[in-house]
Amino acid sequence: MAAYVLVAPASESEALAELAAAPEGTIAVLAGGSDLLLDLEEGLRAPRRVVSLRRLPWRRHRWLSGGLEIGSTEPLADLEADPELAARCPALAQAIAAVGSPALRRQATVGGNLGRAAPASDLIPVLLALDAEVELVSGSGTRSLGLDRFLRASRVTALAPTELIRSVRCPEVRTRSAYLWQRVRPSNDISQIGVAVAWSPGERRWRVSLGGSPPRPVLAEDAAAELAGPNPGETELARASERLAAHPALVTDRRASDEHRRRLAGTLLDRAVRATMAPGRPAP
Repeated sequence: MAAYVLVAPASESEALAELAAAPEGTIAVLAGGSDLLLDLEEGLRAPRRVVSLRRLPWRRHRWLSGGLEIGSTEPLADLEADPELAARCPALAQAIAAVGSPALRRQATVGGNLGRAAPASDLIPVLLALDAEVELVSGSGTRSLGLDRFLRASRVTALAPTELIRSVRCPEVRTRSAYLWQRVRPSNDISQIGVAVAWSPGERRWRVSLGGSPPRPVLAEDAAAELAGPNPGETELARASERLAAHPALVTDRRASDEHRRRLAGTLLDRAVRATMAPGRPAP
């Protein structure tokens, strides 16, 4: 591992000044470090300086009027410990539980997950289904991007070299939501496929997203369009499942074939939507 200087700015302005002063490609940002530290140890990255965000006041989340805001440096375990999460946003609770081990969730952060933009992320499909926005900050101000615009390709985002992810905002709490995934070894492997669904009571429509297949998690609008109303019937579920199984994002890579993913996609969609309609769920 190459030597580097570790700095931990005490304020947002100090952190942004570090980014602005560094030549491009010579600096790395440390949120939780679950991926970056491995990259450093394996020599995949060799920055001259590493900027830790641990001292910034972003390690929190709050329930807004009908929505949720998550600070980018809050560990997933802290969010998971909120007793309201499973009831108010079940899909997000399910996705967090799917992330590695409890020890990993104490280190990993939402901001780090988005900045990494891995195709097999469990969080990103859910945040897409929740219509999340990413708040970015730089020395020239702040801007917000819908998550679908923020993601570009595998491990490529719209984040500029002088920007940081400050928070992620879900504008509407979607109690009718679910996330299901498939992997070979549930506690060790990353997902071969993940399907997230969410019913928007404000917009009166479903959002469906796919993860696990390169180059990036995507919305499946054709499948969502088949789900009319909060309680779709058997015919609608069958059509939506067929649409999702035919999605062009389901391709072959080293973890799974396109045929395997297509067989799973429709089944997971059907089960996820049915889970949101199970007895005891809040009324839409």
